[in-house]
Amino acid sequence: MSLALVLAVAEPAASAPQDFLGSPIGMVAFFGLMFAAMYFLMIRPQSQQRKRHEQMIGAIKRGDSVVLSSGVIGKVVRVEDKELGIEIAQNVSVKVVKSMVTEVRARGEPAAANDAKAKA
Repeated sequence: MSLALVLAVAEPAASAPQDFLGSPIGMVAFFGLMFAAMYFLMIRPQSQQRKRHEQMIGAIKRGDSVVLSSGVIGKVVRVEDKELGIEIAQNVSVKVVKSMVTEVRARGEPAAANDAKAKA
């Protein structure tokens, strides 16, 4: 092979444009896209869920049926700033932190029928 042919073949590879991610602008764009993806996939949904939970906690009133994070179901008998009085059985009341409430059921919401009782 002649030297001219080798230089002619090697020259286009040497003058090829640098890839986009190798440039500083490409790196900034890549990290910007990664941050945007993290925001829309993780941060934003979590903050919306936190806002819904805070609204739910703020709307709790006496007589509501609530489910605690431990799975205990009870009726609200006392509402304070940061705590609730929950009646979990007849004449058995416990004091819980409001943030431990995972679900609020409306007053008088009917419970689902038990299959064993429904068949009888």
